[in-house]
Amino acid sequence: MNAPAAINALPDLRSDFPGMVTRDGAPWHYLDTGATAQKPRAVIDAMARALGPDYATVHRGVYSRSAEMTSAYEAARRTIATFLGGNEEEIVFTRGATEAINLVANSWGKANLAPGDRILLSQLEHHSNIVPWQMIAEATGAQIDVCPLTDDHCIDLDAAEAMLTDRHKLVALCHVSNVLGSVLDAPRAARLAHKVGAKILLDGCQSAPHMAVDMAVLDCDFYVFSAHKLYGPTGIGALWARSEILDAMQPWEGGGAMIDRVTFEKTTYAPAPQRFEAGTPAITEAIAFAAAADYVSAVGIDRVHASEAELVARLRRELGAMNDVTLFGPANSAGIVSFAIDDIHPHDLGTILDEGNVAIRAGHHCAQPLMDYLEVPATARASFGLYSTHDDIDALLEGIARTRRIFGKGTGS
Repeated sequence: MNAPAAINALPDLRSDFPGMVTRDGAPWHYLDTGATAQKPRAVIDAMARALGPDYATVHRGVYSRSAEMTSAYEAARRTIATFLGGNEEEIVFTRGATEAINLVANSWGKANLAPGDRILLSQLEHHSNIVPWQMIAEATGAQIDVCPLTDDHCIDLDAAEAMLTDRHKLVALCHVSNVLGSVLDAPRAARLAHKVGAKILLDGCQSAPHMAVDMAVLDCDFYVFSAHKLYGPTGIGALWARSEILDAMQPWEGGGAMIDRVTFEKTTYAPAPQRFEAGTPAITEAIAFAAAADYVSAVGIDRVHASEAELVARLRRELGAMNDVTLFGPANSAGIVSFAIDDIHPHDLGTILDEGNVAIRAGHHCAQPLMDYLEVPATARASFGLYSTHDDIDALLEGIARTRRIFGKGTGS
């Protein structure tokens, strides 16, 4: 049964998103925003304008349209900085959060890590916040420690405090788990890292689209996230870093745009953040990225968070009443509900749900160490966005009931 409309903190925004219907015009119950978000018309239009009548190169041309496009590109940087509560000189555009983490690992990490140094990760990290650190640890001789989880599947900061020593140079943690939706107490994590002289990087892919973030409040040193999870385009993301850290970092990639002066004897580099943006940048994507941030800001990120919290609470309540369902993560997960149904593989569930126009994620979610920790091969994951409604939950529950019938199981209640 649908919940009363007055409970929902947001109006129905689905009409803003062309992708929220099937090819034959039926409603599509998209519950995979944690993987990638649908795009509002405002973002699509901004990118189309940038690709069409406004298009020109940036930072190079002396003609007026190039100057205008350069202004728009740098205005996008300011928009993203404002969205994060930072300054424009602290924003580096990257191909996404994965590249941003690799940038920090290869630029800051190679210069600041040495044999005997330690890096602290957690059990629930995405592969993108594990593999780059393994690679840089192998290259520098540093070692990796793994922080365990609490009983409700949050990063155990009491354990982290006991583990951290002055040998730790970096703490890299996800702000919100892409599998569990568990929210890190980021200010406390930053205090613990800084207490031992370590820097802290936060993976904000699942926090920036779902809750207000402010770099001054989080007190981190590096923050990364991807545009496509914030209702923007693929192929672009951002690294925020403290300006004094960026200023001290050497570039990771070389080429055009990131130079000051090139000779065969020596090259000098542009100041940050430009020195980290080698080559022709993702111009149109940056402009669309800013349009996405503006769209979310206009809707109101606090309203988005409240709406998603309501949907999470209802779905966890409904699933929790089923005796054959295992729920993962804390009760107050941020926009994500992961679960498993006894004797029904998540892939089978996802396939049958798709027949009813319900889209969920099923698999290890690029978090295989977490799956090992949970002792499951995969989970089913429903993840919400600002366009999600109680109708989506109704469709998901109906699809679960149909799946049970196909597998010859009871109601599960």
